[in-house]
Amino acid sequence: NGLFCRWMILTVTILVSSYLMDGIHVNVFFSAFFAVAILGNLMHFSGRYRLYLTLPINILSLVLFTFVLNAVFLMIVSGLIPGFDVYGLCSGLFGSLLISLISWIITSFIYDRGTVEYIALKKTGGTGGDNKNEFWQQIFCAE
Repeated sequence: NGLFCRWMILTVTILVSSYLMDGIHVNVFFSAFFAVAILGNLMHFSGRYRLYLTLPINILSLVLFTFVLNAVFLMIVSGLIPGFDVYGLCSGLFGSLLISLISWIITSFIYDRGTVEYIALKKTGGTGGDNKNEFWQQIFCAE
């Protein structure tokens, strides 16, 4: 359930990035849908090797080289999926930055089970205008 929810979110982020950027083009929804599937598998199966092989340059570049690798992976996926095109490394770089940022923001609210998590701040305490007893309480909610 959570996997499908994240898959849909990444599909929407690729569609949004293709709308916002000229260098990324998606013909139909299913091109983005399958691009996310291949991109996810490519990232998953190359994860440890990618981490170990690029660790020195990631340390020197303060992890910015990771976005270059994500851009290369986007370009590889664009070569495999018809209807999903990334034109050039700069477009892939800015696309990977945009996709990472949007998906990080949205998936930070999704549990592993696929439910939505949010933080509600509720003002409590205080009787009769006495502000000394008022405090902000953080309540974690799940739908």
